[in-house]
Amino acid sequence: MEYNKLVAVTGLSGLFELVSSKADGGIVRSLEDKSTKFVSNRVHSFSHLESIEIYTTGENVNLTEIFIAMQSSDTVVPDANNAKELKAYFEKVYPNMDFERVYSSDMKKMVKWLDILKKHNIEIKLSEVSSEEAGAEAIAEKKTAAAKASAAPKAAPVKNAPAKKVNAPRKMA
Repeated sequence: MEYNKLVAVTGLSGLFELVSSKADGGIVRSLEDKSTKFVSNRVHSFSHLESIEIYTTGENVNLTEIFIAMQSSDTVVPDANNAKELKAYFEKVYPNMDFERVYSSDMKKMVKWLDILKKHNIEIKLSEVSSEEAGAEAIAEKKTAAAKASAAPKAAPVKNAPAKKVNAPRKMA
């Protein structure tokens, strides 16, 4: 199982592997009990772990950086139900976190998610774009930029047709 396939689903606890996606939802497999089910987009929303960013005092950072800092820290992870201990823990582990915008519920999720990832031996890393794909994307962007630049607004063609007659409204008697 890969980190880039993992999603968090609103309204459902835990982490899920996105098995398949459809227009009206997705099929997910729970990491906790390995159950597979369909989750509707109408009720729930999906957040890929790779796309989640955490507020900091500077630039926002990806969730993977927080997870890596938590793993490399020697500090013992506190009980997830104690908000004060969680805040003190994250102040030691990642002091640049913006604690006014990152709530204790978010910190609780991060601790629980890291525990789930450790249990399932999932390597925490962002998926890298290969150099060939990056080069192809850069070329495609240059082509679209050049096409937009060369597509200067054209003047409307002048028609030599006679003017249309405007019918006056009929008089009602």
